[in-house]
Amino acid sequence: MQTTSIPTSTSTAAAAAASTSSSDALLLAINPRVAALKPSKTMALTDKARELKEAGKDVIGLAAGEPDFDTPAAIVEAGVEALRTGITRYTPNAGTPALRAAIASKLRNENGLTNISAEDVVVSNGAKQSIWQALLATCAEGDEVVIPAPFWVSYPEMARMAGAVPVVVRSSAAEGFLMSAEALEKALTPKSRLLILCTPSNPSGAVYSRKALEDIAAVVARHPRLLVLSDEIYEYICYPPAEHVAFGSLPGMAQRTLTVNGFSKSYAMTGWRLGYLAAPKPFSSACSVIQSQSTSGASSIAQHAAVAALTGLGGENGGEPVAEMVRAFQERRDYVCSRLRAIPGISLPSTPDGAFYALPDVSALVGEGAVGLSGGFGPVADGDALCSYLLQEALVALVPGEAFGAPECVRLSYAASMDTLKEALDRIEGALSEGRYRRPAAAKK
Repeated sequence: MQTTSIPTSTSTAAAAAASTSSSDALLLAINPRVAALKPSKTMALTDKARELKEAGKDVIGLAAGEPDFDTPAAIVEAGVEALRTGITRYTPNAGTPALRAAIASKLRNENGLTNISAEDVVVSNGAKQSIWQALLATCAEGDEVVIPAPFWVSYPEMARMAGAVPVVVRSSAAEGFLMSAEALEKALTPKSRLLILCTPSNPSGAVYSRKALEDIAAVVARHPRLLVLSDEIYEYICYPPAEHVAFGSLPGMAQRTLTVNGFSKSYAMTGWRLGYLAAPKPFSSACSVIQSQSTSGASSIAQHAAVAALTGLGGENGGEPVAEMVRAFQERRDYVCSRLRAIPGISLPSTPDGAFYALPDVSALVGEGAVGLSGGFGPVADGDALCSYLLQEALVALVPGEAFGAPECVRLSYAASMDTLKEALDRIEGALSEGRYRRPAAAKK
């Protein structure tokens, strides 16, 4: 059958277009809570560096928090054993009995969490999932989550996804990037539900002393509704005389604390995707239910390997393979801090006591009058622009401090070889040298 087109008036066409546009908007609408989320700048910078590498650029990536060491051989062999012996099926939702028992034993013997049993442990696909489930399990709509800054990039966004309100408590480099008990007290309200502590800290490397944690615990004890999520993923990466103290081991804090840890940092098992939460039964049970309706149990192979990590490496704190890695990180830390302090305009008042990050203050390098002269880059208004300049001109990827609640800083990961770090710092120093970079006039006085 032959058809003929009928001319459409301009007004009719406009109405049809408007209707289509309105229909598309309804169809493609995103959950407002998700639409408001900010993407991770750490992942964005890492992806950008990877793209440049794939395009043939000699980029040095110091953005991601990933040990450059191989997973210890005994752990790898346990993973291979799991594959060869058919340990490849679904596991119980909260984790295998062997791994949950090993985690509980570790927490009791190493960390002083004497009340923890295997039934209080939930094994997840990474510590990140454990934190997210802890927020969902504890926070109701409108509850406040207190987050000391500098903070890991995902804490505020996870709080928002859970319907909670992030309340940021800022600390300065002069304070060692450590929140005081007094600052915490001032931030608390009747809506405060959860305090997130990360020690050793990502991004600053700060480690809370026992005394500082006891002072914070005294504040927590005065607020009956307040819980603590203690992110201890960098537990083993402490540099003497600093030492890690598990918050849940402090007097009166066992029933207040949800402890999160994992295997990615201490055992160089990032790709194995395995973390865990240990908490009082109501919260661990709630997290297990959330997990049962989302991802279910973690990899059977990774869990078998993790038992070897906890029981087969010898000694506390991960045994000699972990100790060797930590010694290398400490050597790199000392080198990186020395080099950063020698670059005009960069300030690093304190040396990180843990993790594998430096968070130097670059405020004297940015702002009105700051210009990247090399390659015609142009004005450098803030830390974001400085990181873009260094990526373009030095081919070194760092993360702007704004992502961590410290806009005056940038974060550098020294989880890379000494040769790589030397080359990266040579490039940064060159890109910021006179003739290639102009600092603000105020910074030159």
